[in-house]
Amino acid sequence: MQRTRHLSATPVLSLLLSGCALRGAPSYEIFGAYFPLWLMSALIGFIGALIAHRIFVSTGLAQIVPFQRFVCMAIGVMIAVLFWLSGTGHLP
Repeated sequence: MQRTRHLSATPVLSLLLSGCALRGAPSYEIFGAYFPLWLMSALIGFIGALIAHRIFVSTGLAQIVPFQRFVCMAIGVMIAVLFWLSGTGHLP
């Protein structure tokens, strides 16, 4: 009885997974494959955090800046959000 109930709820729950938008998520074509914008934003933010860390180490700011990991992570998040906003057209 419980298995039948589970199977009947599956189609209803799958309809809820379609999202609120009528069109698909923004994506970029790279090497013939489409990558969603959120994934590209996360990747670019991660690369931005790595570059910020390397700049801190090379300039000697790594010894001065407290909580350097959180600072670099915040820089990466800001870069990712700026890329996301420019990709969706919300940044002029």
